[in-house]
Amino acid sequence: MNIRSLTRGDGVVIGAAVLLFIASFLDLYSVDGAPDDLDLPSLWASGPVVLGVVLAGLIGTALIVIARGLPQPPKVAGLDLGQLGIAFTVFAAWSALGNIFDVAGGADNFEGSGDGPDAGTGLILALVATLVMAAAAVATPLVPALKGALLPAARPAAPQPYGAQPPSGYGYPGAQQASFGGQPQQPFPGQPQPGQPQPGQPQPGQPAPAPAGDFSPFWFAVPVPRPLFPEDGSPTPIAELAPGTWYLAVEQRGPSLVAQTQDGRRGVLQDTSGIQRG
Repeated sequence: MNIRSLTRGDGVVIGAAVLLFIASFLDLYSVDGAPDDLDLPSLWASGPVVLGVVLAGLIGTALIVIARGLPQPPKVAGLDLGQLGIAFTVFAAWSALGNIFDVAGGADNFEGSGDGPDAGTGLILALVATLVMAAAAVATPLVPALKGALLPAARPAAPQPYGAQPPSGYGYPGAQQASFGGQPQQPFPGQPQPGQPQPGQPQPGQPAPAPAGDFSPFWFAVPVPRPLFPEDGSPTPIAELAPGTWYLAVEQRGPSLVAQTQDGRRGVLQDTSGIQRG
C-alpha cells in the first residue's frame, strides 16, 4: 500500500475521522439543571449513534484510504472501495444530523429535571466531523486543490542510463579488487586487466560511435493519478501511476512517454502534462 498516493482531500477525511473517534467518548446529551455529579453517557451508549455515525464514518474513511493506496482496488457489488467509502461518509453525516434532532431517543433512561435533553458535546462534534468528512470525500475528485499529493515525493537518486549497471560490484571493469590474506585477488578469466582496452570501447585512432539518440532516461512523478497503457496500443490500462511515487521514463514516443513501474511493468503514459522531473 502506497501512502504517498494519498491526496490532500484524503488527509481532511482522515483528520475528520480522528475528530469523530475522539467525540465518540464525549457526552451524548446534556440536560440543563442536572446535578454536577451526574454521569452522562458517551456516544457508545447509543446503538443508533454507534452504528449509524461512529462506525459508518470510520469504515468509510478506511475504505477511502485503502482504495487510494492500492494500485487496483477490488470492487464490491460493482462499486470500487472509494465510491463505497464516500457513500458510508455521507450516510454517517445524515445519521448524525438525525440524531441531533432526536436527542431524546438516546436519553430514555434519564431521570432529572422536566426539561428535555439537548445534544451533548460528543454528538455536536460528531456532526461537525461527519459533515467535514463527507464534504471532503465528495469534493476530492472534483476540486484540484484537494487532488494534490498529501505527502511530497522523495527526491530520487540520479538515474543510471536505462539498462546500465551501477559502477561497482562483481565483474565491473576497473572496480577495486578484493584482497584475501593481504594478497590482491586475481582477475577472473575473461575479465579485462586494468589499462587494457574494454570490449566495445573505440580503439585509439578510431572515431567514437554516434549516440543512439538524444533521449536520456529520467525519473518523474505525476500530479494526479494517470493510467498507463500497453505498448501495443490496447485501450485497457495495465497500471495507474500514483502521485508521490517516482517512475522511470525509458523512451519518448512523440508527446507520450514509455514509463517503467517499480515492479518492472512498462507502458505508455499518454498524458504527460504537469509531470515533475527528478
